[in-house]
Amino acid sequence: MFKFKSSAEDEVDDVVASVGNQLLKKSDLNFISAQNSTEEDSINITNRYIQSWVRKQLMIKEAGKTMSFDEAELNRKLLDYRYALMVYEFEKAYVEANTDRIVSETDIQEYYELHKENFSLKEIIVRTNFFKLEKSSNQNRVLERLLNTNKTGSDSEIRQIALNHASNYFLEDSTWVRFEDIIINTPIASNNNKVQLLRNNKLIKADDDAYTYYFKILEYKLQEQIPPMDFVKEEVSKILLNKKRIALVEQLQKEIYNRALENNEFKIYE
Repeated sequence: MFKFKSSAEDEVDDVVASVGNQLLKKSDLNFISAQNSTEEDSINITNRYIQSWVRKQLMIKEAGKTMSFDEAELNRKLLDYRYALMVYEFEKAYVEANTDRIVSETDIQEYYELHKENFSLKEIIVRTNFFKLEKSSNQNRVLERLLNTNKTGSDSEIRQIALNHASNYFLEDSTWVRFEDIIINTPIASNNNKVQLLRNNKLIKADDDAYTYYFKILEYKLQEQIPPMDFVKEEVSKILLNKKRIALVEQLQKEIYNRALENNEFKIYE
């Protein structure tokens, strides 16, 4: 229900900015303090809002001076925008209340198999084990030997070296990662031919002044290749959720239309 201010209330509603006859009052800024937890945040956002409001009003004033506008057309567009915003907020609330946000593994797999040609890698991805050891560590030779062998039980030894001696490591065998992310801050990052490096080496080793870096390459995919499903799983899930939302909105619109049709709530004149 709308509440109209009394003249007494207007008197205490201080003006914080003005452009011509347009006034920005203190009460217009109440939403800012309600949304921000600290006084400093509120002050900074308030100042930015005031500056933005002034600039906008100046542009409106200048536009009014230099151009002629069809007021009826402007009002029609404002109404169209208002109604579009109302419908958008209504549909958004309906979707939020009725969408099942769980996407099954089966649905993800099926969509991926049908559309995997649409997923093309923009960068190199790898499955790898990564280790960073001090050059002076007596475990370097042991680790390198273990990484070059497929001996049963070597995995547990490698893990122990990583836990006890590595300055940094990555042991998630099944996880696909961007190659650039895993080699950042290592000598490999400056290599200009990373594709050739991956093709020629199952174990990549590099040194800087203080450390030795090891990359055990388990599998890789190059740019323009089709990524494995695990790498695009989250993206596929978002696509399927969006499809659910679109279908739900279409269903809502259809139900409202059919209900109105049954109840003779509208007429179309020829």
